[in-house]
Amino acid sequence: MGGCLSKIPGSSKPAAARQQQPPKLDDAILGKPYEDVRLHYTIGKELGKGAFAVTYLCTENSTGLQFACKSISKKKIVAAYEKDDVRREIEIMRHLSGQPNIVQFKGAYEDRHSVHIVMELCAGGELFDRIIAKGHYSERDAASVFRVIMNVVNVCHSKGVMHRDLKPENFLFTTRDENAVLKATDFGLSVFFEEGKVFRDLVGSAYYVAPEVLRRRYGKEADIWSTGVILYILLCGVPPFWAETEKGIFEEIYKGEIDFQTDPWPIISSSAKELVRRMLTQNPKRRITAAQVLEHPWLKESGEASDKPIDTAVLFRMKQFRAMNKLKKLALKVIVENLPTEEIQMLKEKFTEMDTDKSGALSYGELKAGLAKLGSTLREVDVKQYMQAADIDGNGTIDYIEFITATMQRHKLERFEHLDKAFQYFDKDNDRLVSCSKM
Repeated sequence: MGGCLSKIPGSSKPAAARQQQPPKLDDAILGKPYEDVRLHYTIGKELGKGAFAVTYLCTENSTGLQFACKSISKKKIVAAYEKDDVRREIEIMRHLSGQPNIVQFKGAYEDRHSVHIVMELCAGGELFDRIIAKGHYSERDAASVFRVIMNVVNVCHSKGVMHRDLKPENFLFTTRDENAVLKATDFGLSVFFEEGKVFRDLVGSAYYVAPEVLRRRYGKEADIWSTGVILYILLCGVPPFWAETEKGIFEEIYKGEIDFQTDPWPIISSSAKELVRRMLTQNPKRRITAAQVLEHPWLKESGEASDKPIDTAVLFRMKQFRAMNKLKKLALKVIVENLPTEEIQMLKEKFTEMDTDKSGALSYGELKAGLAKLGSTLREVDVKQYMQAADIDGNGTIDYIEFITATMQRHKLERFEHLDKAFQYFDKDNDRLVSCSKM
């Protein structure tokens, strides 16, 4: 959704003169001759950046319509399975295009440097931001939003696609208008499936991952679990399985104990709670299907979902949950900046060894090569996940502070004196309180 990915190289030559010589098809990831995306689109400002791709605003030359262009550096997709991943993402987007609540695929292009995926622009913001901004919130509002999400899952499953990374951040509104359409995005981890086929890749996001995924033996039912987690958050503002560490979150998921006692659950309808239970059933074979969810009395239009406002604390908790991960990473960064040199000397030396171009930041290639040199047996997919987790500011590289934060033993970072130092950083006026304005 490697090295700091640069913008698409500009050129003063006319577009027609920038056409590239056709590659050998063996070298082309998309299996067709190179085609300059700028022959069809004017590339504009950067919209977002990850470890492996940059998304730009682009304007279609022939119509003036705006789209999003996801540019994936070919330096990051060298292994055969990585090339397969890119081809599969494009194939799945094309396969699902035309569905009302799924981002529309426009086209795919490849040049010597990158693969470019052009798609519908969703500039209306994330799901939770819209809910929080609205203020008034009821079970019926939650059901209306969740109906859209489950329609997406049902369409995907009926077309033989498992999303594998369903979370609120991957649902965006098309515009900022009040009647904007909610769309599912980011099919980078999605796969085609056949009934009965077992998948073993550990993918997804910690709060939303199903127990069978952690056991590395799962099918499409894992998507239902993830959406069950989303529904739980929509109704109370926090995830059902909560801990301070990823390991702790996974342990809670294995336990599967769902809290229906804490506010606002006593005032949430029994029908809503029953649906959550059926979606978060530990045994995937007994878990409700997407089609069955859509037929549930609580979810149907004019169904059992109440229009009575839910406690406004739910919106507050939802807002807190959205901000929590960013704050936690920033606090860890502050701690690392204030650690005594002797505590991090060895890690500092490792970082310097890995930083072969002396840029002060590790590219994906440097990280992969450095870990291999240290004797790591991590698969490339695991290195990618490490890169994404460590890249706090999302600029596509890991700087020194991010590296120390990601690799130092957490118990050392969480000593009281270090936590107090981080608190002092945010407590600008020394009143022992941290407010939003101070952040």
